[in-house]
Amino acid sequence: MARKKQLLQASDIHGAWVIMPTPAKPGAEDWRAQDTVDLDEAARCAERLVAAGVDGILSLGTFGEGATLTPDEKKAFIGCVVETIRGRVPYFCGTTSLSTRETVRQTREAADMGVDGTMLGPPMWCEADTPTAVQFYRDLAEACPDMAICVYANPEAFKFDFPRPFWAQVAEIPQVVTAKYLGIAQIVADLRLVKGRIKFLPTDTIYYAAARIDPEACDAFWTGGACCGPAPTIKLRDEIAKARRTGDWAAAKAIAEAISAANGPLFPHGSFAEFSKYNIGLEKARINAAGWMNCGPARPPYHVVPEAYLAGARAAGELWGRLHAQCEGGLVPA
Repeated sequence: MARKKQLLQASDIHGAWVIMPTPAKPGAEDWRAQDTVDLDEAARCAERLVAAGVDGILSLGTFGEGATLTPDEKKAFIGCVVETIRGRVPYFCGTTSLSTRETVRQTREAADMGVDGTMLGPPMWCEADTPTAVQFYRDLAEACPDMAICVYANPEAFKFDFPRPFWAQVAEIPQVVTAKYLGIAQIVADLRLVKGRIKFLPTDTIYYAAARIDPEACDAFWTGGACCGPAPTIKLRDEIAKARRTGDWAAAKAIAEAISAANGPLFPHGSFAEFSKYNIGLEKARINAAGWMNCGPARPPYHVVPEAYLAGARAAGELWGRLHAQCEGGLVPA
């Protein structure tokens, strides 16, 4: 039975939002494998994230392997996370598919399981224009009126640039309350367009810059790095919150720079486009190398990754693991 609760608003979205991978059992890289989700590790990670103080959880995006799980695996994982966090923080799960009808089906199923919202990108089989993308979100909102929507605004994944006319129109949809947001160049114009009706979640590497641009509007961010150890994420959130009150941004800048340095080796040749080709395998290699969570192998067909790229991802995980230990000790990097 669906959990009846009030629809989340943009004002309810704040702080550190962590994207969880979907932990895989050994052998999940083999296409013959069935029942691949390590539910024990999923529950352990979700509980530890909530205990660490994160403000929200996102899942079943790109490196959450929402595209390569079977329906039963996806349902089992969602149920596990819902049962583990027990409403202590909001939970959005990805329900993106290749059609509106299937996306509606998955979104309704997730709502009935007690999920607060969906992290949703437009279907990508055919490259969408703005009217197509906007209508997709309108249809989902009509079909699932009690489900909050986080726009999954990744141009590399969805072959759509999320232009300004798109934001102006989806901001009129009440269920669209937040967006997983990449980049910094257009954020001022996009914030002006949405008029506070959508809370943009920039990534951890640009959260400091976004908060300096607009400290009031930019009070939330997303991170995948927290599954390498959440202490840097919590420190980034808290130091920026402190800087808003005091006007002293030195400590916030220091932890932001340390996070950016730890993330650096994750991107082959410094390229987000190249990283995006191997996102799943690289992120899982990084998390496994950090040692805070065991997310297992990547599921096919995305388990094939150049070894040199994997080496960079592992180096990034080790850097983040050391930063996590440092931040747990109460230190802000110099």
